[in-house]
Amino acid sequence: MGKYQLGEFEEVVLLTVAILHGEAYGIAIIEEMEERLNRKVSIGSLQTVLRRLEKKGHLTSEFGEATKERGGKRKRYFTVTQYGRSVLEETKEQRLGMWRAIPEIVFNKG
Repeated sequence: MGKYQLGEFEEVVLLTVAILHGEAYGIAIIEEMEERLNRKVSIGSLQTVLRRLEKKGHLTSEFGEATKERGGKRKRYFTVTQYGRSVLEETKEQRLGMWRAIPEIVFNKG
């Protein structure tokens, strides 16, 4: 294994923030994950992982402008850092290496 270790949910959250580039805030992240993965995501578990990824240096965040629709509350937008991109790249290579190592016979039925 490489030097980076991501849990499955951490990896999915980091990938989703990258997909939403510039528009990654709590509800948008949840909606994107639920649509792509067809699974429910709680705001509490997402917030926990976002804070953990930010603390590890994989993400940064900043507040957007206050809006009337949100009663003056500002959204916190997340961005993948260079370090986070490196982690995703290494994780991707690890996964692809594992897939490539599976003998063809495993997927051939007959």
